[in-house]
Amino acid sequence: MQTTTLRRAAASLGLAAALAGLAVAPALAAEAPSYDFTDCPAIPAGVDATRWKCEVLTATGSLRLGSRDVPELAPMTITHAEGPLPDGTNGQVWGALRGGPTTVPGGLVGRIPLSLQPEYGGRSDFYSVGDSMGLFSLRYRAVSPLLPPGCVIGGDGAPIEIRLKRVGKSEWISKNPPVIKFAATDTAFTAPASTGCGPLTRLVNDRLGLPADTGNTITLSALYTFKTYDQLPPR
Repeated sequence: MQTTTLRRAAASLGLAAALAGLAVAPALAAEAPSYDFTDCPAIPAGVDATRWKCEVLTATGSLRLGSRDVPELAPMTITHAEGPLPDGTNGQVWGALRGGPTTVPGGLVGRIPLSLQPEYGGRSDFYSVGDSMGLFSLRYRAVSPLLPPGCVIGGDGAPIEIRLKRVGKSEWISKNPPVIKFAATDTAFTAPASTGCGPLTRLVNDRLGLPADTGNTITLSALYTFKTYDQLPPR
């Protein structure tokens, strides 16, 4: 379990607090999906379970990575926990990132397909300040019949850092269970070259236009929910 203690000013708010106070759209309550909380991590010893939340965010969207547009990302689910530590500072514990592979238009070469599989990059901070929604790091595993399993973009300790900013207004879809809908984007992240792709490393980089310091964009449409730990089975 990785626990990060964050020392913030009182204005630094968790995602739930940053979105609180919005009006519910009753006509949209039927859109609220069921959520899986099995990836909720164990929380630190000695904390108040009623004040710690397991937060689950499911998102779809689009990606421009290097020179390649990926218009329809496969759904991705991010789970983490946050709440006050015994000393009063904010704490977070990472849970999991789950997402299916997304086919890259144009493939790797000829009719050989190429897909991108998102994976957690090892760093996250989901405390929001205004429209800035924290950060999380990821890498994309490049999947193709011609590529070895270790072919990744954002590997070797240099993951892609995503710093999302909310676009427009958030909307309560449901109060029970709590479900909030919002859109967010990052247009300023850098995309490193691929690594671990064997003799085809140069081909992967050429096909995707990597590395790319500018021009990369991710846009997500997300649904967010949470439960406090006193509502969950013991971890």
